[in-house]
Amino acid sequence: MLSPCPHPRPCPHPCPCPHRGPDPAVFPRSQLSSLHLKEDKAKPDSNGAVVKTDDNVEKTEDEEKEDRATQSLLNKLIRSNLVDTTNQVEVLQRDPTSPLYSVKSFEELRLKPQLLQGVYAMGFNRPSKIQENALPMMLAEPPQNLIAQSQSGTGKTAAFVLAMLSRVEPGNKYPQCLCLSPTYELALQTGKVIEQMGKFYPELKLAYAVRGNKLERGQKISEQIVIGTPGTVLDWCSKLKFIDPKKIKVFVLDEADVMIATQGHQDQSIRIQRMLPRDCQMLLFSATFEDSVWKFAQKVVPDPNIIKLKREEETLDTIKQYYVLCNNRDEKFQALCNVYGAITIAQAMIFCHTRKTAGWLAAELSKEGHQVALLSGEMMVEQRAAVIERFREGKEKVLVTTNVCARGIDVEQVSVVINFDLPVDKDGNPDNETYLHRIGRTGRFGKRGLAINMVDSKHSMNILNRIQEHFSTYPQAYFSKIRCYCRILTCCILSRSG
Repeated sequence: MLSPCPHPRPCPHPCPCPHRGPDPAVFPRSQLSSLHLKEDKAKPDSNGAVVKTDDNVEKTEDEEKEDRATQSLLNKLIRSNLVDTTNQVEVLQRDPTSPLYSVKSFEELRLKPQLLQGVYAMGFNRPSKIQENALPMMLAEPPQNLIAQSQSGTGKTAAFVLAMLSRVEPGNKYPQCLCLSPTYELALQTGKVIEQMGKFYPELKLAYAVRGNKLERGQKISEQIVIGTPGTVLDWCSKLKFIDPKKIKVFVLDEADVMIATQGHQDQSIRIQRMLPRDCQMLLFSATFEDSVWKFAQKVVPDPNIIKLKREEETLDTIKQYYVLCNNRDEKFQALCNVYGAITIAQAMIFCHTRKTAGWLAAELSKEGHQVALLSGEMMVEQRAAVIERFREGKEKVLVTTNVCARGIDVEQVSVVINFDLPVDKDGNPDNETYLHRIGRTGRFGKRGLAINMVDSKHSMNILNRIQEHFSTYPQAYFSKIRCYCRILTCCILSRSG
């Protein structure tokens, strides 16, 4: 059974710890951005469905879908450097009897000289773990189809761009490679990678099939690679005849989990796929592999090789987990203030369930003289990227955020994650996957991590118990009681030392 912390208020025990942190009051007051946080208002979708949160703030399903696309774009913007996954890769070959190849260098792939030059010009010295296994499959002759699980920053965009560039013939002035992205902004990010990696192909051209890019009816485009959103690409292929789909050699569907969350994109993608030749190479990438993604992938990609991240590698072994039992939100805030001096020894992320709570918490911490940065869905993507970059560089020690930051953001110095609100789904049940991704921001790169969960009701205690039960197969999944806040300080020091 979980035991509550007997000291949710300032620790009454004298602590001889020589590393005791400074009084939080001496920390400078945060100069929060002038950003005005507006309250989310209930706005039913076409079916009248709304998603409720614990702050009496309701979010529509359309807003949830937009958040997923925005989050993917944010991850791409902030992860200019390759961060290799710590997960073990599981490879399921289309033909189990075929030899399984992996590479440790780009030279082993026997790329065209100008393509190899482009790879090195981007700063890639060796293939990432995903690329080691995916590239030999994507570059094989005859071409093979692939479904791959991979988060932003693991090199998956560079991998499928490399595959497209290796098969394109710059001398042929018509579309040969087609890439679908959920949004215009994500398409632009992929386009930047193509331009960088393909800059030593002077004849290579790129077109964006997105809303607003108007061409005359019946016009044929000469660009060899087309990137776009499903609706516009479908129009270009069928109604407007800008693209001859029968000439496409490589078809890439990126961010599949985001794609199927957007109304219409799933059906449009399937319709595009059915227009392509049988020998067209199909490549699909997704950060997650829920049942809905699998069903979609199987419709779009026939006879695929499959690369997955092994579930058992999503481990909690290096993370110490604690909880603090409080009576209400104000007590949670006071408990957070009590540990502020400890968590700023390294860097910390504080997760809230809603934008409203995140804004309130950041403002209250600032009033108490605690320096924090706020990352919220109300901010423009570029603003979010700037905040995260400051956090990465260590200019900000504490980041208050919502789930927009829960996935795919790797900051090596993060040693502490605080769940001010425990993660729940739209039905109020424990969101175990989000919990794992939240606390997974710490305990990375072989270092120790610390997770502190704030509990303020019987309901949230029940949520925490159910999360523990879900992860009970993991050796270190059980939550420990906090006897003394000085213990948190000690854990922070240990996590800092790795």
